[in-house]
Parts: sequence; C-alpha cells; structure tokens
Amino acid sequence: MPSLPSFSRPFAITLVAVLCLSACGGGSDGGALFPIVGTPPATTNPPAVVVAGPPKDLGFTDTAPVPDPVAVPPFVDNVATNQRGDARYATKETNAGVRVLAGFLDFWQPSTLLVDAGVSAPAQGSFPAIVTSTWSGIPGDATDGRILNAAVLNSNVQYVVDATNARTSAQELAAYLDDRRGKGYSISDGMGPLTDAWRSATQQSTTITGIAADATTVLYNDTGKDIGVPGAANPTFGTVVDLLNNIGENASTEPAKRYYKYARPWRWSSSVKVVPALEPAKSSTPTTDGGFVSGHTAEAVRKAIAFGYVVPQRFQEMVARGLELGENRILSGMHSPLDVIGGRVQGQAAAAASLATGANVARKSAAYEQAQSVLMTAVGASDAAAFNSFAHSQDAAADRFADHAASKADYLRRLTFGFKQVADAAKPAVVPKGAEVLLETRLPYLDAAQRRVVLKTTAVASGYPVMDDPEGWGRLNLFDAADGYGAFNGDVVVTMDASLGGFNAMDSWRNNISGAGKLTKKGSGTLALGGSNSYAGGTQLVEGTLQADTAEAFGNGNVYVGGGTLVCNAPSTVRMAGAYTQLAGTTLQLNLGGGGAGRLNVAGVAALDGTLNLSFKPGFVPSAGDTLTVISSGALTGRFSAISAPGFKVTPTYTGTQLIVRFDA
Repeated sequence: MPSLPSFSRPFAITLVAVLCLSACGGGSDGGALFPIVGTPPATTNPPAVVVAGPPKDLGFTDTAPVPDPVAVPPFVDNVATNQRGDARYATKETNAGVRVLAGFLDFWQPSTLLVDAGVSAPAQGSFPAIVTSTWSGIPGDATDGRILNAAVLNSNVQYVVDATNARTSAQELAAYLDDRRGKGYSISDGMGPLTDAWRSATQQSTTITGIAADATTVLYNDTGKDIGVPGAANPTFGTVVDLLNNIGENASTEPAKRYYKYARPWRWSSSVKVVPALEPAKSSTPTTDGGFVSGHTAEAVRKAIAFGYVVPQRFQEMVARGLELGENRILSGMHSPLDVIGGRVQGQAAAAASLATGANVARKSAAYEQAQSVLMTAVGASDAAAFNSFAHSQDAAADRFADHAASKADYLRRLTFGFKQVADAAKPAVVPKGAEVLLETRLPYLDAAQRRVVLKTTAVASGYPVMDDPEGWGRLNLFDAADGYGAFNGDVVVTMDASLGGFNAMDSWRNNISGAGKLTKKGSGTLALGGSNSYAGGTQLVEGTLQADTAEAFGNGNVYVGGGTLVCNAPSTVRMAGAYTQLAGTTLQLNLGGGGAGRLNVAGVAALDGTLNLSFKPGFVPSAGDTLTVISSGALTGRFSAISAPGFKVTPTYTGTQLIVRFDA
C-alpha cells in the first residue's frame, strides 16, 4: 500500500474495509465495524487493498538423480557380489559390501587390499587365486595395516575408552543383552506399546534374560526364536516373518571384516573395559576377528528397517532402536564408533537391496498388509488412525522413544558419534539407487522421485569419517526423512487420498523446511506442518486439510486457500509472513488456547471469505461475554459468511486490521 499521511492512514484502511465488506455482503453472525473516527480531508483518495492471488509456481521440481551407474555401480544391483571365499569378489572394485565402506580407506590402509583374512579361494577365470593373509590381527605388529589419519583413529579408540569407563550398570546390562540375545528379539522392544502384540504374532522368544551372578555360567548363545516362526507354520503372520528373515540376504559383514583387517578396540587399548560378563565371548582368533565393521549393528539396522517397513507407525522408533543397539556395541567394549558407523551404512544398503531388488520385492506388499491387519485386531484398533494413536500411547516412562525431540537428537548423535568433519563439508547430497524404497510405507502419498528428494534434503552434511561413500548411503538420515522434506528447492505438490487410510489420510512433517520453493496441498487427506519453516515460495491449499502445528509452519511466503480447510493448531499464534487469501467455500479453523494458541497473525493483507470455525484446546474455554482478537493483519478485507464456536453465539467485529469475536451463551 502506498504511504499515507499519518493522520489519514487509520481512516483509509478502515474505509477500504467498509467498501470491501459491503461488496462481499454481511456475515451470518452480523456484527458491526468499529466506528470511523475523525473526518478525513476532502481530497483523500484511499488506495485499494490488493488481494493476493495464488503464489506463483517456480516452474520446476527438485530432483535427486541416481549417481552414474558406470562410475558408481549401484549396491542394490550388485549386492550378490558381497561374498567371501570367491576370487571373483575379493577386491573393493568387485565386492559391493566392501566398496560401500571404502571411505574407511582414507583413514586406514589394510595390509592387503583383498578379502583374505583367514580366507583362501581358488582362481576363477581371469581372477587370480586368493591366498590367506598373514595378518595377525594384533595392532602394531609387522603384519598390521597402516594408520593414515592418526587423529581420527586415536579419537575412535579413545571414545571407547571413555564410554566404557563411564558406563553405568544399566548401560552394562543393555549392552550385554544386545550382544547376546538375537538381534530381532532385542530390537523388537522399539515397538513400544505394540511390543507384546508384535512378539505374540511373530512368536519371537529368547533364552537370554539377564546377566548371571557367575559370568562363567552365562549362556552365550540365544536358543530362542529371534524373528519368530515363518511361512505356513505361522499362517496369520508368517509372511511378515519371511520378510524379516530375508532382509539379511547377501548382507554378511564378514567380507568387509576380512578386507579391512582393523582390530577391535580392546586390542588397540587395554584401557577399554569390556563388559565383564562378555569377557568369555572375546575371540581368541584375532586373524578372523576384525572390528570394522560391526556385524551386530548392521543386522540391527537391517531388521529395524524391516520392522519399520511393515509397521511404519513406529518407523522412527525402530530405526532409532537400531542405532541404539549400535551404540551398545561401543558401551560393551566390543566395537568402536567407526565400526558402528560402517555397520549402519552397510545395513541400510543391504535392507534397501532386499526390498528393492531382492526376494522381498514379491512379498513386501502382502507382509505390510498382514502386519497392519493382525496388529490392529490384536490391540483393538477400529481403524488406521486409532492404530497409530495406540502405537504412540505410552509416555517416556514406558516407551523410551516416546519423546520425539530426544529420539531425534540421539539419532543424529549416533550418526557421527561426535567426529568432526575432516573433508569437504559442503558437498551436495546424493541418493543411492533404490534408497527410496525405505520410505514407501512411511510416506506412501509421495512418489518414488519425491521420496528421493526427501532423502536428499534431510541428508547429513558431508565431510564426516567413513560416511561420504559415492552412492550416498552414509549420509542418509532415516529418522529425519520420516518427517518429510527438509527443503523445498522446487515446487512441491502433495496429493493425499484419505480413502486409502493410514498416512494417506493424516501425516505430519516435523522438519524445519527451508528453500525457495512452493507447497501445494491436494487431495482429501490432512497434512500437518510442525517445523520452524522458512521456505519462501508460499503455500496453496487446493483440497483436503492443511494444519499448522507451529507458529512458523507456513514459512515466509503468501498463503492461499482456494479449497479445503486450513487449521491453526499451534501452541502460540500462527504467523504468516506474507498475505493470506481465503476464498468462498473454504474453511479456516482456529484451535484456540492460552498464550495466543490458535490465533492468526498476517503480516500482509488478510482477505477473508468462506467460513470460520473456532474450537478450544483442552483447559481453555472462554466465558460468556469474553472477547478475543483471533486474526490480526497488516490490512483486513472481506468477511466470513459464517462463524461458529461450540456452545457459544459468536459476534464478530471487523476492523481495518483485526477480527475480534465476542462469545455469548
């Protein structure tokens, strides 16, 4: 709006509102404008309020192309090469399981660059025979490898020294159980309120329940059913168990261990304190007992992803449980942080390969449907929304992953274990071929290309040890990816069909979304925005429901409601940095509470039409006669055709910049 003399500005805005409201017609609840104060100069010609149209599209979408498959052979297409004892797959160039971890070679050079520790293999065609390495497995002796970055590798071992010397009794027990129990049973407690139903349906069991007083009598092999009963022997849940069993196809960490030939931390330093009850489990054959990579971690990550695939309501909690087990390998004294990071990288790649190109491609849909149906019935959930609610029904005292913010912070910490960036910290993220499959049940309303962009925009920064593999497995942050986009670097159109249920009907994006792009919401489902967002391209609601769960949910652009329902559900006032336009036939819902909750503050012009629904958060109900300013703006024009609030008659007062409502019985 052009600047006005200070004495005439309030008048001008109010007069514009009068003219616009007269044109639009009165609201069904009646109400009057504040009276015009003062007499303007006869020559004043108030400018028109400019009502914003839909935010302009950028005209392109973001992409995350697959790396050049010739230069970077995709893991998911070559996972079958992850073998030992086969001369064809004895090098980094020929073995996918070794190649995906090649970032370790920036810090450590093995004594030989072959899969040959305790392994031999006859020649095959042009591939020469593999002769067993002379590596003794003892750090620092004549057969050992060479340290290329002493600062990183010294920190790697010192981390274990510090962690094991500060270990609590509770951590010791957890580390012991995660070492000895079957990994599937161990991580299944990440299901939280669903754990009992899950274990009953799978028929999982364990024979390891604690640490015996006399460590020499402790059982060192779990004879329970780690994953459960598969196939026809478990007619109600056997397909799920089949998927879990096959998530480990071609996924052994042994080829990498036999290639990298890097010792366990307790061999590097006598100051590492192995859990006393695990002392009898320490290998006496160091030539076949490499520490890099952690097999326990890789297995836990694979299985956690599989659990989260069939029960995406607990996807984040399950991937968090997988990394918790990895950290417990450090607390046990059995592995170093780099061992665990390597296990995570390889575990993610192997899980994706199984779901994208392996035996699980043919069964994953049926396994998902079986898991959803059986577990919903088991917990008495009437529909998908009730099931999701039950899956998060315990507080942090009963479900240690219930605190989303704490779990997010722990997950991020466990991605890097405090290592500093030692290489280029600004390399663009790349996304491996097939990685998008990991999110297909958690973000079912996005297509494969969109899920790849989600993985790209939530990836960890570059430069951390071991994590910069050329395909991008090391930088994936699956916890954050489950919370939607990290940035809109192009136009983003989301279409959610509520009739499909589950996350198609209702989902929440909790990342802080940046970028220059625009968000367009289509379809009958509900999308909630729960981050401190700064995307600049604006927001357009075409269909369904778009909900603001935070003050900055709508970023820095204009908001345009051309269809559906916009909900302000934040614990404080929702702020719109640009203009707000609402057309006829649409609804604005303000969920009001204390501290400004549910109010709307528009920096630019607020152009109103359609209906306004007011509701009240628990613990907040106005008294008869109370007035509330529910919308504030730089300039306000238009009126709602109807305003409702449960239990009250609402009388609106529109000013040039505000909507004030009075509640009467």
